[in-house]
Amino acid sequence: MKATLKNMVVRHFFLKDDGTFPNNVNLPVLLYRSAWELPLFKATYIKSELMRNSWGNSWKDGINDYHHYHSTAHEVLCAYRGRTSVLLGGEHGLITSFEAGDVLIIPAGVAHKNISPESTFKCVGAYPFGQNYDMNYGKPGERPAADENIRKLPLPEEDPVFGKFGPLKEYWKI
Repeated sequence: MKATLKNMVVRHFFLKDDGTFPNNVNLPVLLYRSAWELPLFKATYIKSELMRNSWGNSWKDGINDYHHYHSTAHEVLCAYRGRTSVLLGGEHGLITSFEAGDVLIIPAGVAHKNISPESTFKCVGAYPFGQNYDMNYGKPGERPAADENIRKLPLPEEDPVFGKFGPLKEYWKI
């Protein structure tokens, strides 16, 4: 059930600092629409593919229904069941739908929140090898330390879906 670029649509979004959330002016959020046709054991399959492509510390659940961001890790979310809407970039950010088979790659600093909690929606999340996530909520005092963490964070070595090649390697350059 390998992903193929010919079946997938890639969208990218740059999100500016909104004064509360740093977001990321250098790296776009990437949305791979219909990245995978998933087998029976969806979450297990996704976790093993992510691990093979150097993304680990994975979990499976939904997406938090409050604004948060990570300053010490980039994050990938891989939807395997249901559909939801995600708000990216803070209160006045961008809303996108997110459904089974889609992959959302969120650069460090970008706020994200599930705005239509769906009991049937599930995803797998992971982080590039060597990166451990922190939790930030846009509270006073988080910055400038969070900004410095984001500035120093290296790019992932591999695309979470395609490995050494793939859209992440094209879109994420500093």
